[in-house]
Amino acid sequence: MASDHNPSSYTAGPSALEAVERAAGDLRRGLPVVVEADGQGLLILAAELASADRLARLPRTGLAVYLTHARAQTLKIRLYTPEAVAIPLPAEDPSGFARHLADPTADLAYPLGGPYRAKRGTLPVAIGAGLQLLKLAGLLPAAVAPLEAEAGAAAKARAAGLLSVSAEDITRYPERAAAALTYVTAADVPLAGAEKTRIMAFRPGDGGPESLAIIMGEPDVAKPVLVRLHSECFTGDLLGSLKCDCGEQLKGAIHRMAEEGGGILLYLAQEGRGIGLMNKLRAYALQDQGFDTMEANERLGFEADERVFTLAAAMLRALGVKAVRLLTNNPEKVKALEALGVPVVERVPHAFPPNTHNRRYLETKAKKGGHAL
Repeated sequence: MASDHNPSSYTAGPSALEAVERAAGDLRRGLPVVVEADGQGLLILAAELASADRLARLPRTGLAVYLTHARAQTLKIRLYTPEAVAIPLPAEDPSGFARHLADPTADLAYPLGGPYRAKRGTLPVAIGAGLQLLKLAGLLPAAVAPLEAEAGAAAKARAAGLLSVSAEDITRYPERAAAALTYVTAADVPLAGAEKTRIMAFRPGDGGPESLAIIMGEPDVAKPVLVRLHSECFTGDLLGSLKCDCGEQLKGAIHRMAEEGGGILLYLAQEGRGIGLMNKLRAYALQDQGFDTMEANERLGFEADERVFTLAAAMLRALGVKAVRLLTNNPEKVKALEALGVPVVERVPHAFPPNTHNRRYLETKAKKGGHAL
């Protein structure tokens, strides 16, 4: 009997979300991908994964290490170009050079590196999106790529079995992932101190890590709901790390909501203020060298806070929440939610006493981040 299988039904290319997710996955595997912008493509490789054999598969000349301005400033590199700087890759030990520029945890071990001279003039249009793609992949935002984009780069990449993705798709990725949010499942999960608790799981449109809505009691969504946006913290929430106050904030929020008879805690998959667990551990290593929590993120090439709350706003809308009383010390969370169309009628303080290990961390959040502590 003839098969009903129709291969032509699988010939459509990936969606915009799928294309970005696949490209991020390949970068994590140490494969190069092409980022397209203005009809040209730029072949990029994660600098932290730039081993000698991987670099050997790239063009032999005209390569550079691209860094964000945050990372460049820590290396005292002049910022001649917007979004990024390009440091030509040397012929001698290009792999070691690229990886050292990308990862600042060894900066103090090599204090006499440089001076690094950045390229003047125009950089490829796609590089800003390329560095953003590396962030989405959970990698350090530093790339090895040619100094010039190429009109036929995407076609060459496809012929070589490599992926290509548009800069626009990368830029619009967070909002598209939130717009395609789907409910997965829910279950009653009695918690210590909040026995009437239900956990609902939501998956973003990219198929990435799920975020959770932890609903305590019976919050009345017709009124402003007590809400906490809690970014996951493996070290603080699960291990009880004393370097931050995340574990205390999580338990404190559960206790407060149980006391008030209801509330919603959104447990968001954005570890380390959005830089990921591996990079958060790198940041901790830098803090051990004397840098504060925000300086550490910036030395890694990130902004002090990389979080985006588009997904949180989508989750609240899915739950029917019209307005919130936000349990936070961070005024930026209030601004972010309101900018996304979620009214915040009250900021509810949520501070805890410091310990000897997190005192400086909390002081930095207050002085540099504007947290009400």
